[in-house]
Amino acid sequence: MYIIKVKGVAKIPDYVQLRDDQFTLLAYFRVDRPEKSLDKVGLGSKAEYIMNIVKDLPFGQILKLEL
Repeated sequence: MYIIKVKGVAKIPDYVQLRDDQFTLLAYFRVDRPEKSLDKVGLGSKAEYIMNIVKDLPFGQILKLEL
């Protein structure tokens, strides 16, 4: 799985993308509201771990996430 943090502009907030190994979009959620999207893809129990990674991830960088 891959994680990407996308920088928002003006009134558009910052977002996070979670993608699988074929780079298919699994989840797309606001940095400040991850719960619902992570629950929907079955990663609700790992939300704190994922958001700690997102906090330190630079915008635009792709990171391979091992869960």
